Amino acid sequence: MINDLKIIPLGGQEEVGRNMTVFEYGNDIVLLDMGMQFPEDDMPGIDFIIPNIKYLENKEKKIRAVVFTHGHMDHIGAAPILLEKLGYPQVIGLPLTIALIRKKMEDIKKGSSKYLKAIEIKDIKERIKLNSFELGFFDVEHSIMDSCGITLKTPVGTVIHTGDWTLGTEIGSNISYEHLSSLPKPTILMMECLGAVNRKPLKTEEEMWVNLSHVFNSAPGRVIVATFSSQVKRVRDIITYAQKVGKKVAVDGFSMKLNLKTAQELGYVKAAKDTLIDIKDINKYPDNKIIVIGTGAQGESRAVMARIVTGNHRFIKLKKKDTVVFSSSIIPGNERTIQRLKDDLYRQCDHVIHSEIMDIHVGGHNNVDAIKTIIKQVKPTYLLPVYAHHYMLKEAAKIAIEDGFNEKNIFILDNGHVIKFNKDKAPMIMKTKVETDYIFIDGVGHNNLEAIVLRDRRALAEDGMFVIVATVNSKSGKIISSPDIISRGFVRLDTSKELLYQARKKAVNIIQASTSKNTSVDWNYIKKNLKNKLGDFFYQKTGRRPMILPVITEV
Repeated sequence: MINDLKIIPLGGQEEVGRNMTVFEYGNDIVLLDMGMQFPEDDMPGIDFIIPNIKYLENKEKKIRAVVFTHGHMDHIGAAPILLEKLGYPQVIGLPLTIALIRKKMEDIKKGSSKYLKAIEIKDIKERIKLNSFELGFFDVEHSIMDSCGITLKTPVGTVIHTGDWTLGTEIGSNISYEHLSSLPKPTILMMECLGAVNRKPLKTEEEMWVNLSHVFNSAPGRVIVATFSSQVKRVRDIITYAQKVGKKVAVDGFSMKLNLKTAQELGYVKAAKDTLIDIKDINKYPDNKIIVIGTGAQGESRAVMARIVTGNHRFIKLKKKDTVVFSSSIIPGNERTIQRLKDDLYRQCDHVIHSEIMDIHVGGHNNVDAIKTIIKQVKPTYLLPVYAHHYMLKEAAKIAIEDGFNEKNIFILDNGHVIKFNKDKAPMIMKTKVETDYIFIDGVGHNNLEAIVLRDRRALAEDGMFVIVATVNSKSGKIISSPDIISRGFVRLDTSKELLYQARKKAVNIIQASTSKNTSVDWNYIKKNLKNKLGDFFYQKTGRRPMILPVITEV
C-alpha cells in the first residue's frame, strides 16, 4: 500500500507569526516550528496567540520529532505550552534555538525544562532517521544565530523548507542553495516569502555598518539603540564595535538580556568584561562613551523605549544631546504606535535616526530577486509559498510564474489546508480543512479566551475589585481633582483611610509623571502602569491583589 505525504499548515499562512506545520506519512508525524503571534488592537486582554493542535489529538504517539528552524518567537514562542500538551515529544534544533526554548519553558512554567527531550545539531551535515522520514539541514542567512532550513526525505518525495531566510546580506556570505537541486525528486520547496513585494535591492550589513559607525562616532552624547530582543547578532556586533573604540554597552529589557546571556553561555557573544556594564551604572561614565541597547522599537507599552520616553525608566532620563537609533524594521500594523513614539522622542532629544533617514537596519528576509534566485538554484518540482500573508503568497507565485515556473505545480495553502503528495497521482488539496482557530493566551493560563473570564471571576471572588477614577485636563495633562475610589470586596472605605490616601497619592504621582512632559500621552501605558504599581502596593500592604480598574476621563 502506497501512503500519501500530507502537509498541513496549522499556522503561518494568511498571517505573520504562529508558524507551525505538520508533515504526516503513514504512522509517522514530524512537526516544524511552534510559533506565537502577537494580538491585534481588537484583542484586549490577550497576550499572544498560538496554533490550534486539535488535529494532533490522539496522535501524540505518532510524533517522531518537533524540529525548529531558529529561535525567534514566531517560531518557538508556543513551544512551552504545546510541547506539554503533546506529552513532550523529541525536539530537534541547533544549540541556540534549543537553549532559547529551554529558557522560555522556565519563564512560562518553572521546572518544566527538565522534561525537554532535545537533540542539539552540532553539524549542519547531520542526518536523522525518523522512521519514514530522513531529516537533514542546510545553512540560511537570517537575523539570529543558528538559523537553518530543513530537508525531509520521504518515500514519495523530498520536502525542502527554508525557514526564514535572506540572501547575500551578511558580510562574507557565500551561501548557495544549488546543492538542494540534487535531492531525490520530486522535490517540494516550501519557501518563506515575506519579501515577495520588495523589489528594492537588499541592504547589506556592510552598508548598514558604514552608517551605524558614523552615528556612533559623531554622536555628541549617549546613543540609545532600539531593536528587537531577538536581534542577537546586532547586539553582538554593537558590543564588538564598542570594545574596539572604547565605549561601554548597557543592555536593557528582560527578553533582550535573557537572549544575550544565553548566547554568551554558548560562546556566540564574547566581550571584554569592562565593555558590558549594568544599566544602573551608565551615569558613572561620560555620555559620549555610552551605548544603550534596549527593547521597544515597535512601541510596545512596557518595553524599554516606552519607559524612557514617558519618564518612567529608573536609570535613563532623555537629554537633548542623546541620539536614539531605530535599528529595526516596522512590523505591519504597528505604524501608528511607532510614529507616536518617534514624535515623542523628537520632542525630547535632537537626534533620532531611523530607516527613513538612513539605512541602519538589515532585515532577515528576502526580496523578489532572492526569491527568483533560490527557485533557480533549487529547481524544485513543486512550489509552496509559506510563512506570510495571503497576498504575499500570491505575489511569490506570480514571481515564479513570470520566471518560467509551471503554474500547475504551485500551491497556495491556507491554514488548515491538507495537501497530499503521492508518487502515482498529482498533488491534491483536500476540500475539508482541519481546525486552526486562534487559541488566545492571557499570559497566565494555557487555555483559550474562556480562561480569561474564569481568571477574572476568581480574582474578584478572592481579592475583590478596586476602581480609581481620575479626571484630567486634556491640554495640560493635570489632574483636575482628587481621584475617586470605589472598592468592592477588597477593603472598606471607612476603615482603611490611610491605605486609600496612600493609593490615591501614588496614582496621582503615576499619572502626573507621565503627563508632565510636552509629549503625546499614551493612556493605555498609564493605565497598565497604574494596574501594575497599585497591584504591587496593595499586595505589599495587604497580601491581596484586587482587580484594579483605572478610569481616566479627559475634559
